[in-house]
Amino acid sequence: MALHRAALDGLVPYEPGKPEEELQRELGLDRVVKLASNEGPWGPFPAALEAMERSARGLNRYPDGGAFHLRNALAERHGVDTASVVTAAGADAVIGHLSLATLDPGDEVVTAWPSFISYVLDTLKLGAVPQKVPLVDDHYDLEALLAAIGPRTKLVYIATPNNPTGTMTTRSQLDSYFDRVPEHVLTVLDQAYFEYIEQPDYPDGVEEYTKAGRRVLVLRTFSKIYGLAGLRVGYAVGAAGLVTAISKVRRAFDVNSFAQVAALASLDAPDELARRRAVNAEGLVQLERIMREHGLEPPPSVANFLFAEVGEDSRPLFEQLLREGVIVRPAGGFGAPGAIRVTVGTPDENELFGEALGRVLSAVEQT
Repeated sequence: MALHRAALDGLVPYEPGKPEEELQRELGLDRVVKLASNEGPWGPFPAALEAMERSARGLNRYPDGGAFHLRNALAERHGVDTASVVTAAGADAVIGHLSLATLDPGDEVVTAWPSFISYVLDTLKLGAVPQKVPLVDDHYDLEALLAAIGPRTKLVYIATPNNPTGTMTTRSQLDSYFDRVPEHVLTVLDQAYFEYIEQPDYPDGVEEYTKAGRRVLVLRTFSKIYGLAGLRVGYAVGAAGLVTAISKVRRAFDVNSFAQVAALASLDAPDELARRRAVNAEGLVQLERIMREHGLEPPPSVANFLFAEVGEDSRPLFEQLLREGVIVRPAGGFGAPGAIRVTVGTPDENELFGEALGRVLSAVEQT
């Protein structure tokens, strides 16, 4: 009898990249720039750093298992009951907990593809079945998502903006979707990049769908614009009963003490949030210009990254850029083997990417 579950057959463990300093040493480079993981190029907010320093002497104690102060603050910010907020070690962890709380073998999950890989992986881990609906022009096709829903569909994931393409779904498209989605389906609206977006037709999922009584769970994170990716803290807002079910399967101390106090301190810094949003918008323009100058055609992104098809297999370009000291993300794991995803860095980092890309493409043309 096999020790591990049959649902794990065919899955590949996550393979992390090497630390930047190790790559720098191995390749003999003066500098390595990481533009692969959609992190913000800034550190934590100053208030978050101060909060962590103040809390450091209490690290002999376990963290607050209920994230009392953080959940209360998030509930107040969104105008919902605390019972409607669940925290976790990143929005990705919420996806895992939700899957464990809702999916039985044979259940179905509908999402677009290419999209965030955890929607599919966490489904497969539990013996459930992912239904992957192709993107149309790099955007979610909500009509096709609705058509893919069947009697065993438990969850529908909608990432807006989509990772890895950066494209968004509009308010009118989501309004029409929610008017028609069957009542037995829970929609997971992933808004991990919410704070970057200023487009007037981009909806606030909590305000416009959760509070309107839709059957939806909205995901948010502190890993992106807030600069706390290394601490792993995210949250979701949904019906109290659903939050209770998720809480039954999550680990009690999954959000560490630093993460809780840093996230809490980051909530009251609107000026810094606006500054980072504006700087990212400028970086998107710069990065898009660089990519188009080298013959790449990224779709319109509203997030902090750009996506581009580069041929049948993006791995060779990824490896060549790596040797130049620039780390990007080959998008094969997301369902786009011929594409790369590039995170907006500082202006200097973006230019370094452009220079490395130019050298790599010139070398290819000469061979």
